[in-house]
Amino acid sequence: MTKAIPHIQKYMSTSPHSVGPEQTLATAHSMMREHHIRHLPVLHGGKLVGMLTERDVALIASMQGASEKITTVEDAMSSDVYSVTPDAPLDEVAAEMAEKKYGSTVVLQNGKIVGMFTTTDVCRALSELLHERLAK
Repeated sequence: MTKAIPHIQKYMSTSPHSVGPEQTLATAHSMMREHHIRHLPVLHGGKLVGMLTERDVALIASMQGASEKITTVEDAMSSDVYSVTPDAPLDEVAAEMAEKKYGSTVVLQNGKIVGMFTTTDVCRALSELLHERLAK
């Protein structure tokens, strides 16, 4: 008997933090450090407009003459964001993330962010599934 593939809702982080495009990178970076996260969805008027990653912040910080205190999130974010619904199958989302080298996906329901699913969540899901299915 085979088990059904779980949905990412089971493994996603709920109530993700977000940032506005007009905020500075210093503000976003502080939020990332405080909450121990590497990905911040960027919202404008409640709508998803981008993703800011820890890597984006580090890239700007490495540029000569750039300042986290002046540079805005909008200047550093990626506007191409991978998103899925909470009932998306875990295997399909993980495969897409691996193929496109995405570090995260935003989970949307009715246009609102309800979660984040990151590579850390993928590892947690893999560990749990291996334990459930193979360690018996």
